Amino acid sequence: MATNDSLKRNPDANTTESAGDAKKRRKQVRVWVDGCFDMMHFGHANAIRQAKQMGDYLIAGVHTDADIATHKGPPIMNERERYEAVRGCKWVDEVIEGAPYVTQLSDLEKYNIDFVVHGDDITTDEHGNDTYQAIKDAGKYKECKRTSGVSTTDLVGRMLLLQKHPAGNVSDELSQAEEQQVSQYTRASKFLPTSKKIIQFASNNEPKTGDKIVYVCGAFDLFHVGHIEFLKRAKALGDYLICGIHNDSDVARVRGQGNPLCSLHERTLGVLQCKYVDECVIGAPYEVDKDLIQHFKVDVVAHGGTEVDDLDGRNPYQAAIDANIFQKIDSGSDLTAQVIIQRIIENRLRFELRNKKKNEKELRIQAAQASREASKSPKKIV
Repeated sequence: MATNDSLKRNPDANTTESAGDAKKRRKQVRVWVDGCFDMMHFGHANAIRQAKQMGDYLIAGVHTDADIATHKGPPIMNERERYEAVRGCKWVDEVIEGAPYVTQLSDLEKYNIDFVVHGDDITTDEHGNDTYQAIKDAGKYKECKRTSGVSTTDLVGRMLLLQKHPAGNVSDELSQAEEQQVSQYTRASKFLPTSKKIIQFASNNEPKTGDKIVYVCGAFDLFHVGHIEFLKRAKALGDYLICGIHNDSDVARVRGQGNPLCSLHERTLGVLQCKYVDECVIGAPYEVDKDLIQHFKVDVVAHGGTEVDDLDGRNPYQAAIDANIFQKIDSGSDLTAQVIIQRIIENRLRFELRNKKKNEKELRIQAAQASREASKSPKKIV
């Protein structure tokens, strides 16, 4: 029989400890990210994903409409929409509403934050000052890699070009925009889809035996809080949610030329970052037929409030209706991609001016940075 003394000498009788147990034993690393998160695109989500990898618990501070208007220009989405969009990201543990635009050390102390993470792009206040300077001076700042090829400014630009070219022929003007002097952070999209990015966003969890599987499908263009609320309610119908994302040609056929604004891969990343989604079918067929239902062992097929377009005179959900597994969901939100586009069009001049000012400010800062770097370089001796 082991004595108390022997137990003291050998407290770890079981010498193996899982990585999860070891993580619980050490101090929790708390990470802070903040931002406008306007139109909460996959670039925002990727920054949050990278920040979460640096710690254990991620808190996202989201700025108010008033603060954004003062320092940057009018946001497209209102603060309530932006709070809920960030809350729907699977790498976010907590959202702080109304976080100050200039990050404060007092907030880091209040929420017991170890460090702040931001992308390697420029963030300044209305006077051109670094919004993270105090955090950097305190040694609590870390950077992650910005996702190239996407930004809120870029998405606004796409919508403004769509208004000029409703038939969708915007490629020439996008190319012309690239030839102009444009900030590296404010330019036409050049997002290059890779399998690695899809894997980074994927959940990698399989349905368990006995799980009730729910299937939904759609365009999910300009992924927004209306989509998130729909997916949340769809997930509540079962245990495992599969989301089918229609290909670009199907979306264009149903919604008209110029749609979708985001490519299939961009829309896939937008959906994959949502905490309610377990799996995605990339380029899902428009018709939810018997083969699809049987292949994924679907128990419930759900659809939101948008009108269903017939497929050559057939209801694309007819197989699910016949199997008595079709359900309609009211998301409780009237927000759609078309509503967002209409906001941009109605306020076109405001947003064009915002984009112009943002680009000019970033170019000035880049020039100043280049000048400082040049002054540090050793001079050649002739």
